[in-house]
Amino acid sequence: MWRLGVDLGGTKIEVAVLDPDGHECLRRRVPTPQGDYAGTVEVVGELVESAEQALGVRCTVGVGTPGAISPASGLIKNANSTCLNGRALGEDLACRLGREVRLANDANCLALSETADGAAAGAASVFAVILGTGAGGGIVVGGRLLTGANAIAGEWGHNPLPWPRDEERPGPACYCGRRGCLETFVSGPGLARDHAAVTGVGLDAPAVVQQAAAGDRTAQATLDRHADRLARGLAMVINVLDPEVIVLAGGLSNLPGLCAAVSGRWGRYVFSDRVDTRLTTARHGDSSGVRGAARLWTD
Repeated sequence: MWRLGVDLGGTKIEVAVLDPDGHECLRRRVPTPQGDYAGTVEVVGELVESAEQALGVRCTVGVGTPGAISPASGLIKNANSTCLNGRALGEDLACRLGREVRLANDANCLALSETADGAAAGAASVFAVILGTGAGGGIVVGGRLLTGANAIAGEWGHNPLPWPRDEERPGPACYCGRRGCLETFVSGPGLARDHAAVTGVGLDAPAVVQQAAAGDRTAQATLDRHADRLARGLAMVINVLDPEVIVLAGGLSNLPGLCAAVSGRWGRYVFSDRVDTRLTTARHGDSSGVRGAARLWTD
């Protein structure tokens, strides 16, 4: 079975094909049509068809998408790419491609990929985090995805920042309609917002990292605040789920020394005398989501 995965991101759409032995044999990516639902469906269709034509095979199709499929309506909900919300994405893609399409949350795809043959291979319980434009999470237990009764398992980013300090209340407004969601602190835009709020200087996350590397103390302080907030958020997950491995992916997972900074802090928040959970970055990097989407046909 040839399996094709689609990673439907906020800024790019990527496809990858795994051969019957699980080896990756093709990868392509294009920009996401911003705010254009019909254009997004068409781009996915074109990418799938061009990949199959290049390889001369017909593939199963799995799609990793922001948000989740509502069990009540069958429509996409909770996507930070808001043009997807309220849409029958699975049905529309199946109609465009003329075959069944399997959909899963993008963080679930990350968790599945890294558990199958990545940084968490062999672990009995895994929590996977995407730190990018948002802060999604996915859970794998016993090698299988945990989606939950409401299809929101792993959505840690829309809980409040744990153990907030006075200056962190009530927190930034979130697209979900609430304030102080963890995502508004630990995502890339959240880090940039925090730096601007404290320093008055508008820099994106990569620029903050560059400034910190050049010795800027205010930029380093921003990264320190981010690491502590991430440690608090992951400590909350450990207190509830107690996973063997936590895997970080997304652009912010590449912050220098992030795993050491977070694991060095989370012990003060975890309800245990020691923390044996292993924190690591994704072995497959930003390829994990698309590889996990392809593996939706073996889950």
